[in-house]
Amino acid sequence: MAGDESEDEPNLLRTALRNGVLAAAVTGRAEPAPPLDRPWPAGLRWTRFLGVGRLPFGLVTNLFWLVLTALIIGGTNSTLQEPVRSDAAGYPGDGTALLIAVILTAPLALRDRHPLAAWRMSFAAMAVVALSPWPPGIEYTEGGAFAALMCVYTVTVRCSRDITLGVAILSFAGVWIKDADTAPGASVLLLLPLAVGYAVRLRRTSRRQLAEQERRHQDAEAVLTERQRIAREMHDVVAHHMSMIAIQAEAAPYKVEAVPDETRRDLAEIRATALDALTEMRRILGVLRSEDGADTAPQPSLDRLDELIGNARAAGLQVEMLLDGDLAGLPPGVGLTAFRILQEALSNAMRHAPGSRVHVEVSRDDAIVWLGVVNGPPADGQAPGPPLPGGGHGLVGMRERAAALGGELTARPTPEGGFAVTANLPEKTRDRS
Repeated sequence: MAGDESEDEPNLLRTALRNGVLAAAVTGRAEPAPPLDRPWPAGLRWTRFLGVGRLPFGLVTNLFWLVLTALIIGGTNSTLQEPVRSDAAGYPGDGTALLIAVILTAPLALRDRHPLAAWRMSFAAMAVVALSPWPPGIEYTEGGAFAALMCVYTVTVRCSRDITLGVAILSFAGVWIKDADTAPGASVLLLLPLAVGYAVRLRRTSRRQLAEQERRHQDAEAVLTERQRIAREMHDVVAHHMSMIAIQAEAAPYKVEAVPDETRRDLAEIRATALDALTEMRRILGVLRSEDGADTAPQPSLDRLDELIGNARAAGLQVEMLLDGDLAGLPPGVGLTAFRILQEALSNAMRHAPGSRVHVEVSRDDAIVWLGVVNGPPADGQAPGPPLPGGGHGLVGMRERAAALGGELTARPTPEGGFAVTANLPEKTRDRS
């Protein structure tokens, strides 16, 4: 069996490499291009005062790379048509030199809309120039090399891991086959866009995951808010009237001197039935408020705290975590509420204080779970994100979650310009009906 496993591992590796190369060369597809009318990043919104910022950011970006590509084509064409090359034997003519300059650098203008196609075009152009007897003495042109590196970066940001692996393998193989003398330096240059692109993609993916978690959290908050409203209505209306029925049934025999025994038994049964209804009502209210058992899918708890902190760090927050006490074995409702409060607090820090330093503390003592999330001001050069439509309901939802368990939550600004969220959650839900 061990021998079979050792044989399978190389096969799996070969399959992964083959699929990656095939995807990069032929079958792979990049993520959809970002919309042209996407908003400007927070750090560049000052361009509105120059007039440029009033245009869509995606449109301005594509126009910028189109103009830069035209300039690089002109520079590359001039390099290819220098007298030392144009007067040499075998010069194919100015038109051919211009065509070579275009095919080498045109992928730079296409990479935003079609990154994988742009890289394939750049790779093919490099291969054609390498196989061509002209221009002699030039392994790379500055414009062509820059376009190729930018295409590799964009593919790394916008394509899957398998496609990126295939692009990296083909690119490294290409530079070593093209010229072994310059291959070490070219390989180092290739590592730069691969590393930076991977970091950017990881950051974007983490932000998307955190945003998706936040959307799911908001949907769950909306459901919980409606359930709590129903619970309040049931308590204020139904439970109140049932209590009055029980009290009146108990007091009725004392209002009349001679009450038949049968009537007394009927009134006692009415009172007992009303009290039983109140007991069932309290149980239903507890289910509505605690949301335990409401979903059949596994719900997150503090056992996924490392994953939550990891996503926050990948999104740019500098998170320090302190755990105290045994956090295992919490009641499902308490663990879920603690996780959601921490998730919402970290999401608020990411939105209102990007890049800030965040201190997260979770402790368990005397059957109470203590939570604390304190973030500082936004990092230098980063601005808070735009407010949510309608102002958002994150703080209200966190307070309601804590209150549903009989706990408390406070949220307040700090003197340093940050924000602090603290909560205590009792493990045994207090009777709040």
